[in-house]
Amino acid sequence: MAAHPAGRERTAGEGRGTILTKGPRQRFPGEFTIRAARDPLSFLTSAARHYGDVVEFSLGGGRAALLAHPDDIRDVLVTNGRQFHKGRGLQRARLLLGEGLLTSEGEFHLRQRRLASPAFHRARVEAYAHTMAEYARRRADRWRDGEVLDVSREMAAYTLAVVGKTLFDADIEREAYEIGDALTASIAAFNFMTLPMGELLMRLPFPAVRRFERARDRLDATIYRMITERRASGEDRGDLLSMLLLAHDTEGDGGGMSDVQLRDEAMTLLLAGHETTANALAWTWYLLSRNPDAEARLHAEVDALGGATPTAADLVRLPYTRAVIAESLRVYPPAWVIGRTALTDYPVRDHVIRKGSLVLVSQWVTHRDPRWWDEAEDFRPERWLEPTGGQEVGVSGGREPGRFAGQRGGRFAYFPFGAGTRVCIGEQFAWMEATLALATFAQRWRLRLVPVHAVTPQAIITLRIRHGLPMTVQAR
Repeated sequence: MAAHPAGRERTAGEGRGTILTKGPRQRFPGEFTIRAARDPLSFLTSAARHYGDVVEFSLGGGRAALLAHPDDIRDVLVTNGRQFHKGRGLQRARLLLGEGLLTSEGEFHLRQRRLASPAFHRARVEAYAHTMAEYARRRADRWRDGEVLDVSREMAAYTLAVVGKTLFDADIEREAYEIGDALTASIAAFNFMTLPMGELLMRLPFPAVRRFERARDRLDATIYRMITERRASGEDRGDLLSMLLLAHDTEGDGGGMSDVQLRDEAMTLLLAGHETTANALAWTWYLLSRNPDAEARLHAEVDALGGATPTAADLVRLPYTRAVIAESLRVYPPAWVIGRTALTDYPVRDHVIRKGSLVLVSQWVTHRDPRWWDEAEDFRPERWLEPTGGQEVGVSGGREPGRFAGQRGGRFAYFPFGAGTRVCIGEQFAWMEATLALATFAQRWRLRLVPVHAVTPQAIITLRIRHGLPMTVQAR
């Protein structure tokens, strides 16, 4: 969907200096709110292509600015990160996540991150590799040659089982579909939450509100039960929940987390740890099915493992598998946009973004910008293996082998996990899980799209596949 071509660049703010604003003009009040709600990916892409690296427009009764250049993205997320708070979307997400890592601000956020960080220490994460691969093997064992599966739902059930085991040391595989449905209902209410006056609307007895409340209650019951049982047992089972229970803020008041704080962090980790990786894997299967040469190269690499279930030690033998994941995250980033609220007037290039404006940086837009990427719309995993002479950051922020191939735009032409103090705390977890899962499933199966099914992105909190992903399972 193209943005309306009637744009302008105007001077504003008499007595406060010259301020240039540039962007599309609404033909009627609320036009862009409607367009962004219907197809935010096309709306943002078209706005950036028509109006450049700084685009301002009306959205949801306020002002918004899209920044598309990697240098400006770096400045918002890292260099000048303290000049911004979370955007309205994640502020409203407190209805589900509470004051978790995704939604908290300031010193409280830093304290919570210090408490949670030990749970994501590299050695601790590597200890989960066996669970990640074993759960993939178990699910692969249940598939049957020729059957049609909703691969989105299968990957969601898989990642939920992994998060349940690693986070709670609980086998929730049997209730994974039920929990997944509750999470889906919660996410479906997100667009409703972010409407103008959304906080008021969420207090009224609309059907969407009732579904959200039932889903939240279902999730709360599971999480609080597990917290209560673990506190009563006093065990350190070596999982993330134990780490959070035992964590103390050595740089703050020395205290640990309350049950409410634990609930908020656990809910955040459940959503983020399950949702993003499940979507990444689903999009990866879709891309592989459309790119047989890439699929064949992947199969050759995993076959070299000799049929053994992959382990953490095998990751160095899976560079192309990691490259497939990296390229999937570029083309279909599960986190497709990041929103921030400007705490002060913020100058950027020849513009000044007003205090209180919503500032957007979009992985979808920048990851697909042909200025930074050769054949930007194409799925080319080999780009992550090419010696470019550019900045070497690897496919997981420098922690795994590989080269960053978007060097024309620098480091921030690719930011699937965000950056700065709010970079995804589970990034290493996600890379390991996605790589091991893809290798394990691909040893046994190839997946083929059901021809009559149209695959379209659905951008809500994360980038899902609208109406699921039915695929035919074929034994290799």
